[in-house]
Amino acid sequence: MPIIHNADVYNYYLSTYAPTAGTSKFDSHKKSELKDVYSRIVKASQDSPLYKIKMGSDVTKFAIDLKESARYTQNVVSSLQTESEDMESLFYKKIATSSNDAAVEVEYIGNEELPATPTFKMGVKSLAKPQVNQGKFLPSLGHDFEEGSYEFDLDTGSNSFEFQFNVGENDTNKDVQQKLARLINTSDVGVSAQVVDNDRGNASALVLTSKHTGLAEGEEYLFDIHSDESWNELHMLGIDEITSPASNSSFTLNGQEHSSLSNNFTINQSFEVNLRGPTPEDDPATIGFKTNTDAVADSVDSLVKAYNNFITIGSRYSQGHATNLLNLDMARLYRGMSGDLESVGVESVEDGTLTLDREKIASAVTGDDSRNAFNILNRFKNALSRQADRTAIDPLNYADKITVEYKNPGKTYPAPYATSRYAGLLVDQAL
Repeated sequence: MPIIHNADVYNYYLSTYAPTAGTSKFDSHKKSELKDVYSRIVKASQDSPLYKIKMGSDVTKFAIDLKESARYTQNVVSSLQTESEDMESLFYKKIATSSNDAAVEVEYIGNEELPATPTFKMGVKSLAKPQVNQGKFLPSLGHDFEEGSYEFDLDTGSNSFEFQFNVGENDTNKDVQQKLARLINTSDVGVSAQVVDNDRGNASALVLTSKHTGLAEGEEYLFDIHSDESWNELHMLGIDEITSPASNSSFTLNGQEHSSLSNNFTINQSFEVNLRGPTPEDDPATIGFKTNTDAVADSVDSLVKAYNNFITIGSRYSQGHATNLLNLDMARLYRGMSGDLESVGVESVEDGTLTLDREKIASAVTGDDSRNAFNILNRFKNALSRQADRTAIDPLNYADKITVEYKNPGKTYPAPYATSRYAGLLVDQAL
């Protein structure tokens, strides 16, 4: 049986990407899209031979980096898609802009046919915050909980949930806290749990955080934890006390005071706003629209960054390895249209990455041959999309590997469930 070690995969992903990955609306998919992904995995696995991967500390990172780069590229391409799938439509599309993206992110979701909304000022005083119940720090290796069964109730504004857990004879305080964290996280009750260590690493605490923010009028809490029979154990954990109450966001629109339960909301059904931090008191963010040429240049720049991400990952992994198949594929992608791309301001530099001349692309998309310029950009976008799709299905296609066994021609069988957590390839560390 193959031995597939997933701990390294999850640990690297959680430490590198999870804190900043966020959630994009393009990460949600229809059933038909998921079925298409599954079908492509089946097809890839049907004729794929069994490989021996030259495992090393960098293979895990390489696979996850590639997977995330492919996801980023797919989201970039999706953000540029229109009904006609023609980038020329971006020239006429209203794209919102904020003078302070670090504090206020904005996207226009209104009617494209209506007249443009005038610019407005938005000042952020404070962000909406979740409720936090910070438990008490207990000696991690201590045994303060007696063996037995315990229970507590967790109430939200609309539901009440009962939790039961057992403490074994040899369970330490940290074992109990971790057991409760897993129980709460898998219950989907609108509360997340984690166990944190103190500075010395000899004591730990259970921390509960609401997934929602803000308090509606009349609300005192987002969740409340209590118990009758197990009050002593609950009080020992300390998770029955609110240490940081939920609060609403506070902001101004053209000087007028407003608040919201969330940091993400819409204004006049035209702008989707995501508050990220406070603005200087005397310098609110200005919300408006990009010029036509800036909108196109920014879109092409996002494609260039997606291309460069692949090159950077390939170059980093190639150190100490025999080949760099990824960068060879990316170089072929560019060479196939290098002359055309240079004519619209996308050029290659010495390290294989691309740069964008914004003045040149602005001239190209507003000149007499603008239709040809947009055709070139569409080809570049579509080529990157195909590359991202292939990489997402099988990122380890670019890792050093040795073919162990080919499948019997004419009698191949798909093995989609044998693919690793990297996606699309069986990783056998026992070989």
